[in-house]
Amino acid sequence: MRSLPVNILRTFRRFPSKNSLGRQPTLYPLSVNRSFSQTSTMFKVGDDFQKIQASRLAFKRDTEVTFTQPPNPDWKTADGANDGGESLKKNHVEIDPHEEGRPVASNYKLLISGIVPRPIALISTKSKDGQTTNLAPFSYAQVINHDPPLFIVGFVGSLDKAKDTLKNLAETDECVINIISEHFVEAANATAINAPYGVSEWETSGLHQAPCSVVKAARVKESILSIEAKLVRTEEFESRTTPGKKTGVLAVVEGVRFWAREDAINEEKSIVDLKVLKPISRLGGISYGRTSEAMELPRPNF
Repeated sequence: MRSLPVNILRTFRRFPSKNSLGRQPTLYPLSVNRSFSQTSTMFKVGDDFQKIQASRLAFKRDTEVTFTQPPNPDWKTADGANDGGESLKKNHVEIDPHEEGRPVASNYKLLISGIVPRPIALISTKSKDGQTTNLAPFSYAQVINHDPPLFIVGFVGSLDKAKDTLKNLAETDECVINIISEHFVEAANATAINAPYGVSEWETSGLHQAPCSVVKAARVKESILSIEAKLVRTEEFESRTTPGKKTGVLAVVEGVRFWAREDAINEEKSIVDLKVLKPISRLGGISYGRTSEAMELPRPNF
């Protein structure tokens, strides 16, 4: 690990006279020697990515998911954090996402690097006329209910200028959510290519289509878990920096069929084996994560 020094010219930072919540300004102490730590081989724009990639350890395909103890196996009610109070010694910086002069891209970078790991929905769709197919990954996605099985997917942009996946979903009211595993992460990443409408990411990725029962779009044969889904509703959101401009769309879809690989599902068809699934998650930048360690904590009873 190496530290990247950040020169702080002022001991205190003053925020605008009133922030978006209408509160009066507050002085926040900043450490003069504050620094950020990052992996020394993390890719940065302008670097030779191939050179950095070649310097890294080879991927260990046979890595098994193992279960460890939690950080403090002896934790008791009201013990608080397990770091001995170290986190209480650290200061925080308040960030107004709409502070004057703050680029929208800064919010994007902060959120995708701080809210991690995120599940990835590799979504397959088919056009209304049935002539074109699309496959693309989305990490603004999550399951939100089980009865009925509901999922949300966030799209950047608007309905009137919808890109391939959103356009197909809005016009056909259906899609397939495919979960990404280690054995096809490169192919899944290839579906993020900025191909023009009508060019199928199935071809650029080399992934294979498998038929569905309810929806017309195909599921990814390589995916260990796939969900056929029907659109429940969409909702558009307006920009705070450019009033009147639609910059986001939320889609709620309902799962109507599940497809689980035989060697990954239990006899009751209720649990997917994590050691077989080996899911891939999204981190900040161009980074992906894998699950190789886990811990179990029983839910307490009052």
